Amino acid sequence: MLTLETGLYLRVQELEGGPLPFPLRNGFNAGTAYRALGVFNASESSDAFFILSNDRDEVWFICNRHLRTVTIDAQNKALKAPLSSFK
Repeated sequence: MLTLETGLYLRVQELEGGPLPFPLRNGFNAGTAYRALGVFNASESSDAFFILSNDRDEVWFICNRHLRTVTIDAQNKALKAPLSSFK
């Protein structure tokens, strides 16, 4: 696991034909920003897998190709928040 900037929030934008699992079919939604809990990078792959908690409070490893940055908000401790609250 690597250390991330405290308070990194990501949004899900699935890459069509991208790697499994597809987050929007597994408890995530496109209208929410998710706090990155960590990141894992397997040495045999160029992909990184961010650790996120979905809307069902399950912890998932989601490929970076399905994610886009929202903001860095070190003051916010919420696991997820509406995208509209960051704009």
